[in-house]
Amino acid sequence: MGNGALSSSRNSSNRGSQRKLVEHLRRNNFVTKDRAISALLAVDRADFAPTHPYDDTPQYIGYGATISAPHMHAIALEHLVDVMGDASHVLDIGSGSGYLSACFAKLVGPRGKVIGVDHIEELVNTSIVNVRKQNADLLSSGRLHLFVADGRLGWPAAAPYQAIHVGAASEELPRTLVDQLAPGGRMVIPVGAYNQQFLQIDKMPNGDIVRRNLADVKYVPLTAKSLQMNGETASMH
Repeated sequence: MGNGALSSSRNSSNRGSQRKLVEHLRRNNFVTKDRAISALLAVDRADFAPTHPYDDTPQYIGYGATISAPHMHAIALEHLVDVMGDASHVLDIGSGSGYLSACFAKLVGPRGKVIGVDHIEELVNTSIVNVRKQNADLLSSGRLHLFVADGRLGWPAAAPYQAIHVGAASEELPRTLVDQLAPGGRMVIPVGAYNQQFLQIDKMPNGDIVRRNLADVKYVPLTAKSLQMNGETASMH
């Protein structure tokens, strides 16, 4: 099992194109909402995954990181799209290749802002190159920003966020990230040490937190840069 995938997934390979891959995701009910489907179609995974971009499996992208399986991208978009509007702020923790950050940027309007953070400088530099291949306007317009930072701390400068995505597992729900979530906002995050759950976290207008388990998953830990670079592969997006 690769990193950043369902514990038991309906993987398949050789989709051949982004459109065929998205049709596979739609047919298997990983994604059903029109806006989420449009975002997946608008950002070609081949610009972000160096090998086998259309396989529904995680792919290694270097520096101890992988780009997660497309079905996990689809699940994240499916459950975050409804809280993302024209002026939304979105935080992508562990932005890795930049793929999911670019999809999020397609879903916010000109007044919106997507912040992708990763603690590996080389990955951030590569992600900027990846986005520029076909979606340079997302960067030049200021709609998408990709920063080198410790994702465990979030990015307070652009908080609060209507949507937060976390691409590696935390043993417990991180209070720091919950605090950066806007009332009415939503976060998706893998939580747990071994038996992990991909949780949807909704912050109610009064600040109460509601949890929902979306799927059983297998992610590596949200960890320090030194541990990742020493071989604890991280599942980043």
